[in-house]
Amino acid sequence: MFRHGLLLVVAIACETVATLLLKRSDGMSRLWPSVGMLVGYVAALFLLSLVLKSLPVGPVYAVWSGLGTALTALLGYIAFGDRLPPGAWVGVALVCAGVVFLSVYLPRTD
Repeated sequence: MFRHGLLLVVAIACETVATLLLKRSDGMSRLWPSVGMLVGYVAALFLLSLVLKSLPVGPVYAVWSGLGTALTALLGYIAFGDRLPPGAWVGVALVCAGVVFLSVYLPRTD
């Protein structure tokens, strides 16, 4: 189970970095951020596919997309100054709480 969790965390990190590079790519007009974005998304989907070999798609995708969304919102604020109203941050916190509940109740694998 630890291996799957680690792969999922790395997939989330790849997806988040790819999304930040998408913004840096300036509409995919800048070569290296665009290349990094493509590599990041391919890596994220590949790693996600490995996790899905052993765990159910619904909870895994919810964790992947939820944490990716929360992390991207936080890093967008830090890196780009993207502002969210307080209510939106409450929503991000609720997404994180939902991810915790999903993670606790994921089926165990050997």
